[in-house]
Amino acid sequence: RNGRLHLFVFGFVLLGCLQVEAATKKYQFDVQVSNVSRLCHAKPIVTVNGMFPGPTIYAREGDRVIINVSNHAQYNMSIHWHGLKQYANGWADGPAYITQCPIKTGSSYVYDFNVTGQRGTLWWHAHILWLRATVYGAIVILPQQGTPYPFPKPDNEQVLVFGEWWHGDVEEIVKQGNAKGLPPNTSDAHTINGKPGPLFPCSEKHTFAMEVESGKKYLLRIANAALNDELFFAIAGHNMTVVEIDAVYSKPFTTSAILIAPGQTTNVLVNANSAPGRYFMAVRPFQDVPIPVDNKTATAILQYKGIPNTVLPSLPQIPSPNDTAFALSYNKKLRSLNSPNFPANVPLKVDRKLFFTIGLGKSVCPTCINGTRLSASLNNITFVMPQTGLLQAHYSKMKGVFTLDFPDKPPTPFNYTGAPLTANLFTSHGTRLSKIPFNSTVELVIQDTNLLSVESHPFHLHGYNFFVVGTGIGNFDPAKDPSKYNLVDPPERNTVGVPTGGWSAIRFRADNPGVWFFHCHLELHTGWGLKMAFVVEDGPGKDQAVRPPPKDLPPC
Repeated sequence: RNGRLHLFVFGFVLLGCLQVEAATKKYQFDVQVSNVSRLCHAKPIVTVNGMFPGPTIYAREGDRVIINVSNHAQYNMSIHWHGLKQYANGWADGPAYITQCPIKTGSSYVYDFNVTGQRGTLWWHAHILWLRATVYGAIVILPQQGTPYPFPKPDNEQVLVFGEWWHGDVEEIVKQGNAKGLPPNTSDAHTINGKPGPLFPCSEKHTFAMEVESGKKYLLRIANAALNDELFFAIAGHNMTVVEIDAVYSKPFTTSAILIAPGQTTNVLVNANSAPGRYFMAVRPFQDVPIPVDNKTATAILQYKGIPNTVLPSLPQIPSPNDTAFALSYNKKLRSLNSPNFPANVPLKVDRKLFFTIGLGKSVCPTCINGTRLSASLNNITFVMPQTGLLQAHYSKMKGVFTLDFPDKPPTPFNYTGAPLTANLFTSHGTRLSKIPFNSTVELVIQDTNLLSVESHPFHLHGYNFFVVGTGIGNFDPAKDPSKYNLVDPPERNTVGVPTGGWSAIRFRADNPGVWFFHCHLELHTGWGLKMAFVVEDGPGKDQAVRPPPKDLPPC
């Protein structure tokens, strides 16, 4: 009996150990200007803690994270924790003038949030102007202690964040473009963990290298922080197994290359089972329309232990920049794991159907070249940023900041992806939002159009994941296309790539009250107005309403 009692006590203690306490993780982010040298040229850039890229945030599922952001730079600042759901807590979401006014120079703001029901790789970035060109970093959410990955356990992990680098001051370059009404100059290099790699001048020491041991397995946590470029990524001599996208486990598949749009994250497993040597990891853009793009290849090195640096690395076979077939077939392979532990709860019944058209166009600009400036719209509306945080206006019932009349469909249907359209390119402007009842299910079809030009667009929804239930080329057909939807194991993401001259259909349940930004994650297009926001109403329960704002919310 005594032995049984001991066993009972031991079992109770073990159970206590397994019921892991959620921890509080605290970070201090000092936004400051630092001198950084790349491509034979030094320049001052805005950084967090003097690091480029910024620090990686580590947390476990269930943790509370508190990040104090102190702004010592000359620009207003706000930081978005991309892909974190921020349940009823939009105050911690970060997009300037949507959920908060920016943190002014000399001020601080505390982002305080819980990581609930999420695990995997996400990322954070500045969400004002183009400051995310240098203000970004990874977020690694580990599973709860004692919860294994649903794939073979890696021997080691490595974060890889892709970015873009400009020789000049990015904000000045953007200002010059805007003054002319034209896109700003494209970037001068792509980077892997802030480094362009040895194919660029003065970059031998600006090359990221990762050491591996033969026979071991590695998890690469990849985020695309580039401002305007979808990127292909490949490793010479090694295949990758995709196991997660946007911090959601996916059905594993093996591929020679991945495609990742700005805003997206992808976790892959790599086996170090090739002949020991040095191998290039490479990124270069995917762009299947004739639009100017920084088409240069950034590289990093996968180096087997004990191999000298004198061995020249080999380059991978990477899809060609306009390889639409690879892009479409790769995205078709992405599916939710949909296991008992990680189910795909796809809404099967839809309460609200939305159809948004993407339009590029022109606005009158007397001081610009040709008297017009490029603009962009959803359902023919170019979004106008307010001067007050929309969440504050919604919470405090302020009048005159926004209207709730964003249309559910475009004002005039047309042959969206037919011959290029240049007539009627002038759009209406406004801060118009779409109101969604709490807990209703939404289907949103995002349709690319040939207004000015077709192009692929990565769309990000704040505050939610969604299921990509369908995608296609050409015009969406409401009579035929829904019958082809995948409602069993569609990919679950926070950022969807709408294909060039095509459409994507997403579904989500509006169970997170607040004001949530929806925008193209190409910084160029966001700046032109390719954005809007949803107001999700409060629910009836005590935890189903937007929380009161924090006391240190930045003033407008």
